Amino acid sequence: MSAAAGVSAQFDQDAASYDRLVGANPGYHEHLRLSARRLGLPDRGAGATLLDVGCGTGLSTAALLETYPEARIVAVDASVEMLARAREKSWPGTVRFVHARAEDLTAALGGEGPFDGLLAAYLVRNLPDRDAGLGVLVEHLAPGAPIAVHEYSVADSPYARAVWSAVCWAVIIPLGWRVTGDASLYRYLWRSVLAFDGLGRLEQRLRDSGLRDVHTRPVDGWQRGIVHTVLGRRSG
Repeated sequence: MSAAAGVSAQFDQDAASYDRLVGANPGYHEHLRLSARRLGLPDRGAGATLLDVGCGTGLSTAALLETYPEARIVAVDASVEMLARAREKSWPGTVRFVHARAEDLTAALGGEGPFDGLLAAYLVRNLPDRDAGLGVLVEHLAPGAPIAVHEYSVADSPYARAVWSAVCWAVIIPLGWRVTGDASLYRYLWRSVLAFDGLGRLEQRLRDSGLRDVHTRPVDGWQRGIVHTVLGRRSG
């Protein structure tokens, strides 16, 4: 099994309990809404078509919908079971879900686009080829359109790394075990965040993929310095 397939399989396994677990994280939903607002689209998204890549059970999709209720939203994820959970929820006709890996967006979307904004929440860290995956995302943006990468990054801060590990082993991993009987996804989460890019490296990846005006803004609460919104716009 490839690394990418393994990650998708882990999310498939825990899809039924995912919303309950993340709901126990103070600020999780508000931080997604914050990153959605930071796209800065006018008029509640009227006339815009937005792309939500790595939508999971639809929590990031809900953040986009609440922030831009007049927009059309195409939400994409590689996990069949996470998408099944997302589709079970109540959505207006302006929201559509697509099963695809980020790398396969072009074929999966059938030429739809370019998009007027893109949210990628907790996605980039899980891409098997981050540079190639980001390149595909940027290709689907209209010139000048914004992207918000909502992601963990602790590599540049020993304090953030220590807080992240402490919270994982005191709360996240034990809670995952109690709810699902298998904490492997949550141990993966801990390891993957520690191994992921620092903010400087992540920002450079976005510039190299064809974005301009790349910068990072923080979130509040205990995840300040751990979760970030990295913003940019497609050049051209």
